[in-house]
Amino acid sequence: MTSSGVSAAPLLLGIRHHGPGSARAVAHALDAAAPGVVLIEGPPEADALVPLAADPDMRPPVALLAHIVDEPGKSAFWPFAEFSPEWAALRWALDHDVPVRFIDLPAAHSLALRDAEDEEEAAEKGEQVRVDPLGVLAEAAGYDDAERWWEDVVEHRRGDAFAALGEAMEELRAACGEEGGDRRDAVREAYMRLQVRAAVKEFGADKVAVVCGAWHVPALRARTTVTADRALLKGLPKAKVDMTWVPWTHRRLARASGYGAGIESPGWYGHLFSAPDRPVERWLTRIAVLLREEDRVVSSAHVIEAVRLAETLAVLRGRPLAGLTETLDAARAVLCEGSDVPLSLIRDRLVVGDVLGEVPESAPAVPLQRDLTRQQRSLRLKPAAVEKELDLDLRGDTDAARSRLLHRLRLLAVDWGEPARSARGSTGTFRETWRLRWEPELSVRVAEAGVWGTTVLGAATAKAEADAIGASALADVTTLAEHCLLAGLSEALPVVMRVLADRAALDADVGHLAQSLPALVRALRYGDVRGTDTAALTEVAAGLAERVFVGLPPACAGLDADAATAMRGHVDAVHAAVGLLDDGGMRARWRSVLRGLAGRDAVAGAIRGLCARILLDEGELGDEDAARLMGLALSPGTEPGEAAAWIEGFVGGGAGGGLLLVHDERLLGLVDAWLSGVGAEAFTDVLPLLRRTFSVFEPGVRRSLGELVRRGPKGSAEPCFGPGGVESVDLERAEAVVPVVRLLLGVGAGGG
Repeated sequence: MTSSGVSAAPLLLGIRHHGPGSARAVAHALDAAAPGVVLIEGPPEADALVPLAADPDMRPPVALLAHIVDEPGKSAFWPFAEFSPEWAALRWALDHDVPVRFIDLPAAHSLALRDAEDEEEAAEKGEQVRVDPLGVLAEAAGYDDAERWWEDVVEHRRGDAFAALGEAMEELRAACGEEGGDRRDAVREAYMRLQVRAAVKEFGADKVAVVCGAWHVPALRARTTVTADRALLKGLPKAKVDMTWVPWTHRRLARASGYGAGIESPGWYGHLFSAPDRPVERWLTRIAVLLREEDRVVSSAHVIEAVRLAETLAVLRGRPLAGLTETLDAARAVLCEGSDVPLSLIRDRLVVGDVLGEVPESAPAVPLQRDLTRQQRSLRLKPAAVEKELDLDLRGDTDAARSRLLHRLRLLAVDWGEPARSARGSTGTFRETWRLRWEPELSVRVAEAGVWGTTVLGAATAKAEADAIGASALADVTTLAEHCLLAGLSEALPVVMRVLADRAALDADVGHLAQSLPALVRALRYGDVRGTDTAALTEVAAGLAERVFVGLPPACAGLDADAATAMRGHVDAVHAAVGLLDDGGMRARWRSVLRGLAGRDAVAGAIRGLCARILLDEGELGDEDAARLMGLALSPGTEPGEAAAWIEGFVGGGAGGGLLLVHDERLLGLVDAWLSGVGAEAFTDVLPLLRRTFSVFEPGVRRSLGELVRRGPKGSAEPCFGPGGVESVDLERAEAVVPVVRLLLGVGAGGG
């Protein structure tokens, strides 16, 4: 090694990230070379974490996570799968007691560089298109699919392809120039050359093995001066970073996830790497097992025939072995009987897969992560990459604790679980249903949330208090109060309630008050189930409801169409909330407000219609009164648009609006008579509103309404049908078709 450049003596192994063929070749090359040190493309901060890779509890896929200490959201990942060449090199070095060093640009610089880029530079970089080396080489070889080319030249052939790949990349870089790679490549490669020089000086050139992306091999061979390389690194920004191992998933290794070095089929590559022999037979057997689990009929004969078909397709296509394309084509034709529906399941579950790695407890982690891990273990909530549904009975201590943990994590923006509708159809307040799925990015969210505290409870409490003080809308505070009750944050609730009382006292907007009431009532409802003291919340809810009752009538007058639609939603929400309150006097007060709104002409038609419907459903409005209100709303003196809005509010204002018209033909007759009398120009204006109103009805309800209108409802103001609900028959015209009908029925001229 001379100061003028990097000698060719070190073993340069140019690989494809996450390629099983490269991983096997790396292991064989290291066995043959027996180096004294292994240098791997990756952040040097990970050197201290290398011994953890030998821990029995470390199971790939895993990733190195680096984040800026003061801003955990600014982070980067370096993923490793079992079939990643870098992981193979790392495990070889650990198994042979050989030092390992990561030689890429430190994360302290790379994260700071990313943070330092201004918007203009970021935009220019976004416009830059990096060359896909494998795509170019595949196209040069006559392939239209880079993955298929890689399988044919590397995965399906045993042997060392490092020299050929290095030469190909050298020619490709020479042809593309500086435009072929990333702007940071020159800086990264300068740092790597310096690290290679240092290793050569320490161990000797013939004892150094370098495992890096094949794209970088020509740059590491280039003869540059130490001074030139150091000049490229001078003045780089730097940040303080932390690094650890985190679990990763096969799905996040897929290119479809947005990962720049991603592959199309991580599950398939994992199979190729782990299968000891007969990979095609074993792969199609796994497909058969999956289809059987989905209750599809697949026999051993199906598998045998699929293997034969896959191998035949490989011969016809001139491929050395059957690849993923051939096996999927065979599976579609034989195992899936030509259907793409089960094939999509195969692609999702096997070709990509939901394998989630594991890291040992001894891996560095923020205190909040350790507390979360402890609670996951004690509550038997193991993170998994595959989505699963969790039904909780809040009457049990374990399920109640699980619910509190998931709600606290949601407050911290760690969305491991998402509330869902129960598959059992249960709507009781003592049950909850969650959909759980752990994504690798959640490790970053946990690190970000670590600024709020060292435990999940403490962090959620501090975050809730800060959110309450900083909330800009009253509805946000009431929603936060609900979340505090669900999460069992008793220490945060006094602060939230104080802010809520202050905001409610100062906010005079009825819309804001109406938006806030439902969340408070839900909080009271859940508080009863969880045994929480909600006395203060009850007092605030009662005061808020009273202010809504007083302010609603004037707020509903003189509204345009959009404002009326929004206010109609508020009225509906307040009604649902009041119905949940255990206060008969408040419900009576609310019904009085609704009666006033339903009969007030200055109130928008959509709101009047909704109020009338609510009163009818509550038994506070008789059929005669409902018909009278509808008759007034649909009278000739009412503007067609306003009348249509009243119909929308009345018919669409509750469940079973269509059935109401089906069973009360008098109301249907009023609607029919009004609609028949609307002028042509006005009809065009109200048609979209009416179609929106009636489109929400079930198909059977719409069909019944059509039949009723066709025969004419009893209460129609202008009956246009014959007696008995049957259209009048023209006997002379009917007689004209009688001979043809007799002929069709085979009845003689004198038949009955």
